[in-house]
Amino acid sequence: MTDEAGPWLVVGLGNPGREYAGNRHNVGFMVADLLAARVGGRFGRHKRAVAEVAEGRLGFGGPKLVLAKPLTYMNLSGGPVAGLAQFHKVSPGRVIAIHDELDIDYGQVRVKCGGGEGGHNGLRSMSKSLGTKDYVRVRFGIGRPPGRQDPADYVLSDFPAAERKELEFLVDRAADVVESVVTRGVEPTQNLYHGA
Repeated sequence: MTDEAGPWLVVGLGNPGREYAGNRHNVGFMVADLLAARVGGRFGRHKRAVAEVAEGRLGFGGPKLVLAKPLTYMNLSGGPVAGLAQFHKVSPGRVIAIHDELDIDYGQVRVKCGGGEGGHNGLRSMSKSLGTKDYVRVRFGIGRPPGRQDPADYVLSDFPAAERKELEFLVDRAADVVESVVTRGVEPTQNLYHGA
């Protein structure tokens, strides 16, 4: 079913609106913005889906990327993603979700295909709308909240100053991981990046 010459749908998960822009929950948007800059794409409102979309190729004549930032709130991300997958004829195996991950320490970026959603509402919505969990996830570690802070408050707070010093480097690394998944595959990418 997968068209090897077809595009990849790369979805940055986050919440729309300026007030959320620096939140931990919006790191997917940050990585999508960097990828768009790398491929020379500019985000614009999609005509069929509630999302901003940018398109470009990795390198000269390389794989086509359809980069998306759903404009619904996080817990409703799946509808726009499924709409874009249908519009661009992308099978779930060529969908990559970039998201924040509480269960991974800050500073770590991990990739996997399928599996549970770990309580992440954006992933849960995507799995429901796509009808499968078998899509790729690039997981950007944000660590657990300190003390008794509610995880919901934690993900909707901005990165603190100490973490912001590394943030640009880590967003860059996450973008590298996405490109590696597209060009090399999930397992080679795990071998390349998970030890680092």
